[in-house]
Amino acid sequence: MPNLAIVRRLEAVGFRAWPAASIQYDGSWQIRLTAGHPSKRLNSVNPLDPSDHNDIEARVERAQRRFGSYDRPLVFRQSPLAPPPLESYLDALGWRRFGETIVMTGAIDSLNINRGLDHLPLRDVGRYVDASLSVHGRAQSLKPGLTEVLSAIQPPSGLFVIEREDAGPVSTALCVHDNDLAGLFELATRSDMRRSGHGREVVTAALRWARHRGAETAWLQVESENTAAVALYQGLGFGEVYRYAYRQKPGF
Repeated sequence: MPNLAIVRRLEAVGFRAWPAASIQYDGSWQIRLTAGHPSKRLNSVNPLDPSDHNDIEARVERAQRRFGSYDRPLVFRQSPLAPPPLESYLDALGWRRFGETIVMTGAIDSLNINRGLDHLPLRDVGRYVDASLSVHGRAQSLKPGLTEVLSAIQPPSGLFVIEREDAGPVSTALCVHDNDLAGLFELATRSDMRRSGHGREVVTAALRWARHRGAETAWLQVESENTAAVALYQGLGFGEVYRYAYRQKPGF
């Protein structure tokens, strides 16, 4: 059983680092919606108290109406803070479970990040967004939404891009420094450039930047199916703290 105090803190810094446009609460269920970007983290119900499980059916219906007003499918993001009766309710309705994600942390001074080149973060958000969309293989139509999300981040953040003269952007990362924590987001390496050390290079550069700023603990989220990335982070010294997954009605 993960330490719920640590889970709560990492969930809170994660919300600050990847801010939704609209945040509402139904009890302790945080309802996050963002018209300009389809990210599940920006468009999901996030239960934040294992003991808050009254009137589940009515609250799910209210959430459904809110998501319908944004023309979004209703998605629950279930961390260890989600009440077990809610899990049982969704199970009984046949809601599928997908996108299992591992949250990992590591003490920065203990991580293996001293090798590789130093890279300064970009100051040009537009240039970073173009690089990120290219590396992820995402549509240019997402540019306004991603720019809006990045511009709304309140803690200091570093935008990192690894480029090659013959290939352009090959790897990107967002590092958000929040007090003693440094969160890594949007980590990606172009599909035809993987297993060449670019992912490790962008991660270590971002974490050295965060260490220089005074961050003590690094953390990140990685889908459990991404075994190559999980192995990279474990090799750097990260360890698992908890997991979360998404739930959605069958047929969506």
